[in-house]
Amino acid sequence: MLKKFNDFLAGLPMTIVAGVFLLLDLVPHLMEELGGSPAPLSFLPFDPAWVTVVISGIPLLYLAIWRVIHNPGISKISSALLICIAMSAAIAIGDLFAAGEVVFIMAIGALLEEATTNRAKKGLKNLISLAPAKGRRLTGGKSEMIPAEEIRQGDILRILPGETVPADGTIISGETSVDQSIMTGESLPVDKGMGEEVFCGTINLFGSIDILATKVGKNSSLQKLIRMVQDAENKQAPMQRIADKAASWLVPVALLIAVLAYVSTGNIVTAVTVLVVFCPCALVLATPTAIMAAIGQATKHGVIIKSGEALEKMGKTDIIAFDKTGTLTCGRLDVSDVISFDGAFSETELLSLAASAEAKSEHPLGKAIVAYAKAKEVPLTETASFRMTTGKGIFAEADNRRLLCGNEKFLTENGISIDNRIQSALARLRAQGKASVLVAESKKCIGVIALSDVLRPEAKDMVSRLSDMHTRTVLLTGDHQKTAEYFARQVSISEVRAELLPEEKVQSIEDLQAEGHKVCMIGDGVNDAPALKTADVSVAMGSMGSDIAIDAAEVALMSDDISKIPYLKRLSNATVRTIKASITLSMCINFAAIVLSLMEVLTPTTGALVHNAGSCFVVLIAALLYDRRFE
Repeated sequence: MLKKFNDFLAGLPMTIVAGVFLLLDLVPHLMEELGGSPAPLSFLPFDPAWVTVVISGIPLLYLAIWRVIHNPGISKISSALLICIAMSAAIAIGDLFAAGEVVFIMAIGALLEEATTNRAKKGLKNLISLAPAKGRRLTGGKSEMIPAEEIRQGDILRILPGETVPADGTIISGETSVDQSIMTGESLPVDKGMGEEVFCGTINLFGSIDILATKVGKNSSLQKLIRMVQDAENKQAPMQRIADKAASWLVPVALLIAVLAYVSTGNIVTAVTVLVVFCPCALVLATPTAIMAAIGQATKHGVIIKSGEALEKMGKTDIIAFDKTGTLTCGRLDVSDVISFDGAFSETELLSLAASAEAKSEHPLGKAIVAYAKAKEVPLTETASFRMTTGKGIFAEADNRRLLCGNEKFLTENGISIDNRIQSALARLRAQGKASVLVAESKKCIGVIALSDVLRPEAKDMVSRLSDMHTRTVLLTGDHQKTAEYFARQVSISEVRAELLPEEKVQSIEDLQAEGHKVCMIGDGVNDAPALKTADVSVAMGSMGSDIAIDAAEVALMSDDISKIPYLKRLSNATVRTIKASITLSMCINFAAIVLSLMEVLTPTTGALVHNAGSCFVVLIAALLYDRRFE
């Protein structure tokens, strides 16, 4: 009940009332400054500033007492306690306007911080509001609308055009386009068909689809996203804790200086003024506002920052280490080269033969060849027979041709010679980190199809922009050295550490840290989790990354768009600069106000105005982070 009463007094309506009465009390003070009579307003039986003191002072007094009772150790002494002491001292010397002004401007500062924080939380509120309330479940050929919390894994759900997907799932019937901007930040709809995944909270735009629910309730992508944002808002950055500690030791220092001022000047007003201007309001307000504004901006851009601590540490990072597969690359195999060794076969004919032979293969390389051929609309021939030798290759008959597709050993075992020209081509492809499938027909090797992981198109520009920010990049991967070096050259990463086991990735990061560097690790797989935990700050590929990697990391890229890394670095740098500038500015204002107070230039009234106006000013600086452009 008491907390609700305090929240009511601290709310905007009552703060406006407090401001009106403080303005009424300002009139006599202005008249006095102009040489007129300082008499109070005749139509009120009391000093109007008392209303301001009660409305804005009670919540502050409640906060100070609560911290004294509940906070441990020296943290019992807070900025709220100092402000209450200053308010009481001003009341004691009869300067009700100064007492009211101190608590009123603090109330304004608190409202400003709350408004900025709420605005920064808008992304989270949007996420929560997008959580679907109902879903359409199919049972026995009939559909029924049920609450979203009743949906179970394995249920068949039907989503009509314009409806929100109620759970993560795989499409088993139908085709559509999905607006998944809330999950990935993609501005354009994404076409979806049979076998493809859809995410909870995304919007089905066109066709009707049936999905098999795979992740429901708290396990859905949307709920995980909401939890990550909530976790971010519940954590404080080290700079914020430093500000809280500073508020604790500033209180006794302020009291000491106030006592010394009274002893040396004999003027109690000077001592009260020192108490008023010494309040560390800006120091306490500016830092959390900057952190929350930055986290809010990042959420808008599909970057989930789990804590203010991660944001601060990212701003101090000077080395970014990348995993390769799924991070710099898309994590999927695609045909990169089709090379014919026989003039009788064109590249298209060679691809057609290989894809026809591999059509019944379950091997990832075979599937990739078939998918590539279909994408290129290369005609395929039905195979008459098919036989697979595990780990080596396949035999198939297609278009009256006996075809072998596999590795070098498989062809050699079947009596097919591999000459120097073929050996040279294979060596060149291996140096580029590519997998090779040799194709033979009638006891002769007629060509090779090379496959490679697909480099993300934005990777090279991303590394270049990091280099422009004087940030060193390193590739840490379990791949072969030559494969790693090939991809590193493609994106201009000069430092490569390859063939690493998970524990060796950890050791590489620890070695860099031992050299005095702040390291950020970016990865996506389960094997990256130990390295992500070891790094000073870590980033996971949130869309395709494993749940373990996402849980281990402090930042998640929901669209797997690594071009957001330079944006994250710029945002973090700007946040750290803003916090440092705010702290410096607040300390300078405090120091100047103390000197002016000791010179008896400032009174409690003018001192409160100067100091607390400065507090609001640094909060406004922090709030500007939310809408600043960093792209």
